[in-house]
Amino acid sequence: MQITNTIHFRNLRGDIFGGVTAAIVSLPLALAFGVASGAGPVAGLYGAVCVGFFAALFGGTPTLISEPTGPMTVVITGIISSFTANDPENGLAMAFTVVMLAGIFQIIFGIFKLGKYITLMPYSVISGFMSGIGVILIILQIAPFLGQATPKGGVLGIVQNLPNLLGNINPIALILGVMTVAIIFLTPSKVKRIVPPQLIALVAVTVVSLVFFGDADIKRIGVIETGLPKIQLPTFTLSNVTIMLVDGVMLGMLGCIDTLLTAVVADSLTRTEHKSDKELIGQGIANVVSGLCGGLPGAGATMGTVVNIQTGAQTAVSGLTRALVLLVVVLGAAGITQSIPMAVLAGIALKVGVDILDWSFLKRSHKVSLKGSIIMYGVLLLTVFVDLIVAVGVGIFIANILTIERLSSMQSETVKAISDADDAIDLTPEEKSLLDAANGRVLLFYLSGAMIFGVSKAISREHNAIKDCDVIVLDLSDVPMMGVTASLTIESAIREACEKGRQVIIVGAAGKIKKRLDNLGVLSLLPPHHLMVDRKEALTQAVALVHSLATETNAPVS
Repeated sequence: MQITNTIHFRNLRGDIFGGVTAAIVSLPLALAFGVASGAGPVAGLYGAVCVGFFAALFGGTPTLISEPTGPMTVVITGIISSFTANDPENGLAMAFTVVMLAGIFQIIFGIFKLGKYITLMPYSVISGFMSGIGVILIILQIAPFLGQATPKGGVLGIVQNLPNLLGNINPIALILGVMTVAIIFLTPSKVKRIVPPQLIALVAVTVVSLVFFGDADIKRIGVIETGLPKIQLPTFTLSNVTIMLVDGVMLGMLGCIDTLLTAVVADSLTRTEHKSDKELIGQGIANVVSGLCGGLPGAGATMGTVVNIQTGAQTAVSGLTRALVLLVVVLGAAGITQSIPMAVLAGIALKVGVDILDWSFLKRSHKVSLKGSIIMYGVLLLTVFVDLIVAVGVGIFIANILTIERLSSMQSETVKAISDADDAIDLTPEEKSLLDAANGRVLLFYLSGAMIFGVSKAISREHNAIKDCDVIVLDLSDVPMMGVTASLTIESAIREACEKGRQVIIVGAAGKIKKRLDNLGVLSLLPPHHLMVDRKEALTQAVALVHSLATETNAPVS
């Protein structure tokens, strides 16, 4: 029996076991992310339920577990903080509207098959903003970890209030937070395979807090509203539309990157291949539903996905099972979570922040590439202290400029203009003899490789170096692609040659390159027989033209 191409019941036992295990892993994270975001623990739970269920149902990666993740939580935390500060009454509703917008943008990305382009970012930029998100998540946990209320102003507000936070530490909350982190880090690998350390820490430290510090003044989750969610209708004001759209694009893009990177991990473990565009549509639908239900946005989660696969899951039934298990918790058992100390959830989220940091690249980036290292650290700092969009935008811009400069420099070496048989161009003996016979009156202008805009300077430089010749043979045989800037530079060179009375023969222009030159009006400047396919024939004709011109002027060729 099969429902879709990702859901069947031939591996029911493994899928159910994987889904239940993934739900156990997800529960403490959902609560921690919900509290960290400022929307409350129930928002984290509903995000885990809605995103998990609908991404599994409509997505393109069978074993992928989707839920609120550290990066998505960091971004939505800033959005919630900004909107609630400006409009306390409708701010949260507008933040959930941004979640819906993010989902709509993800659907659009999937429909237009942009999945393959989403992750086309330099690794230094991806590493920088992911590590920056990890740093932000760690900083956001400082106040609850120390038993304090989180200051306003986001990361900068917390950093500015560090002296005050450190001067008013709640020792009991700090002890509970340290115990949580210690349990997560020190749990033996054998135990981790059976029970996730986050759940062990959540239960054990909560019990310790109730037994030994039951009457202590520490912050706890409190009562969580159970039952079905209240529908959050899209809410916006004209003054906030632009900001909401920008935030929606940013959140949607981050969700796409987070998900597709995790899908690649799932592929490597299952030796399958995910459908990126279908996955983006599924994630988009899931985030739209999550926003409607007042849940946090989500994406593919690496930890949950790996646990899911390792415990035997093969189809999306596991993701549906996980979501249903969490729904049961939300509907009927959420009351048992009210005694969980905030410091415990801060400890769990802090560990997630540490895991997000790209330690591998941070330790050796300077050895791999100094420029790449500078970009990575620059993006990290901009992510933490300025803005994610600014960080990614600046990082991609600088990385691409450096790449274009390097490629242009390499391609410029392939632009050659010769009038005699030297070793600059690989010529056949016949072609060399033809050039020698022309006695410098024929110039072979050879281009090779993709003619991107950065090569136009090299073309102009070689063209400007032309002193005196009668015929120019422009060889485009080894040019697979020619950009607009390079095309215009070549057009200018040909027009100038024609104005000076020089003959121009073009070799090897075909397909899109020929069409572009025709659209620029270049081909109309030349006789039809000056558009040739073979370089030897072109040189033969060029030499004949030189002799013809010499005969007309009674000047010797050699």
